[in-house]
Amino acid sequence: MVDINKLHNELKKSNARLNTRRHFIKECTLGLGGIALGSLLNSCSRNNIKFNYNTDRSLNPLAPISPPYQPKVKSVIYLHMVGAPSQLELFDYKPELAKLHNKPCPESLIEGKQFAFIEGVPNMLGPQATFSREGESGNWVSNHLPHFKKIIDEVTFLKAVNTDQFNHGPAQLLMHTGSPRLGRPSIGSWVTYGLGSENSDLPGFIVLTSGGTPDGGKSLWGNGFLPSIYQGVQCRSKGDPVLYLKDPKGVSRGLKRGIVESINKINYDEYEKFHDPEILTRISQYEMAYRMQSSVPEVMNINDEPEYIKEMYGVKPGKESFANNCLLARKMVEKGVRFVQLYDWGWDSHGNGEAESLKKGFLKKCKDSDRPIAALILDLKQRGLLDETLVVWGGEFGRTPMWENRAGIQNTLVGRDHQGEAFTMWMAGGGLKKGYVHGKTDEIGFRAIDGKVSVYDVQATILHLLGFDHEQFTYDFQGRPFRLTDVEGELIHQILA
Repeated sequence: MVDINKLHNELKKSNARLNTRRHFIKECTLGLGGIALGSLLNSCSRNNIKFNYNTDRSLNPLAPISPPYQPKVKSVIYLHMVGAPSQLELFDYKPELAKLHNKPCPESLIEGKQFAFIEGVPNMLGPQATFSREGESGNWVSNHLPHFKKIIDEVTFLKAVNTDQFNHGPAQLLMHTGSPRLGRPSIGSWVTYGLGSENSDLPGFIVLTSGGTPDGGKSLWGNGFLPSIYQGVQCRSKGDPVLYLKDPKGVSRGLKRGIVESINKINYDEYEKFHDPEILTRISQYEMAYRMQSSVPEVMNINDEPEYIKEMYGVKPGKESFANNCLLARKMVEKGVRFVQLYDWGWDSHGNGEAESLKKGFLKKCKDSDRPIAALILDLKQRGLLDETLVVWGGEFGRTPMWENRAGIQNTLVGRDHQGEAFTMWMAGGGLKKGYVHGKTDEIGFRAIDGKVSVYDVQATILHLLGFDHEQFTYDFQGRPFRLTDVEGELIHQILA
């Protein structure tokens, strides 16, 4: 019989320098796949495996630890609207732009600027929505978001976010990994690396998509140069949440347990010969998969939710939908999942077809997302979870105040080109000023004239609310310390409560 203490001692012998959490994480490359997210040493016996969660970070890279500073929130739900919704039809009200509708754009406005599709001199495009002041805060919101009015006083707006990327893939990578190029860890990976997971039976970082895969691909939730145990685990909002999670017919729970025990015995025999920490990781992988078979179906089941909750979100049982994913996000943070990332595809409103028109496709996206977003905030609040959860909403950039004129010809349908000069994001949850607006754009919503913040500033603020100083939260790679914000970024002090 081999106990956990003996395994620990043998691990120390195999690598005498495993005396700090960061060195362990850096040196043991932990080649885990999507569901390989368990503790490194869960086995208490070779012949009678007990699935216990080890809370020692030197043994279990996902064991929960406290951040360096006092956190304001414990979990993050990040709602990314893939394709970049138009701020000018949602939150950034510009009555002066309406007066310029269909008039030629001043050449000085676009001189020296680079756009994805605009060529020559386009016409201006007035707001394709009506706006009203709502809530005690009196903040502006468009008629396309009637349910959002109920939560507007819970929201902190950033009206002048800036990015230097104007194509979807690089802009999405920058937003989520801090670099427009492949190879960097996602923000969810950084968070789980720094904080671990509070639930031993569920991944610490879960991804849900609706409508399609983002342009940036799965690298948006990849671990980059961090150990692969910190990559996001993509689940599905219909059917089996994780493929091959169910046992085949004729394979009972007891039989499966015996299979896991037998495989782990073989793996441990190999470990005794070679003392390779990766073998212990493999043992962990099988154990987590075993535990997930019970925990994942339960947390991913929305059918057992009360009817009024399903109605509040507008869920569609049996179908993949953003509404389903919002409800699942609430269930996940309730169970201790650290970072839940939702990607909702289809917000690219060029006007190059009805699906991309601000008069049709955009309106459908607003309708499909408005109710579940409001429900998510209200549901978190009524359960006492909003104060310990950070909800982030935004796209990868904004849209131009000009009518897109691809190849110099104005589109027959109403649409806007990509715009990185200034766009709107919002946050809600603990540690923020509620109903507050930071930043302002010019009279046509083109440039930031006050409170301009970068993507790095947003990332720095998210990390701060979780208890990290973004400048000190680093990982050594290729001879230097890297961070999510790398060499830029400042905390947005003005929005903090």
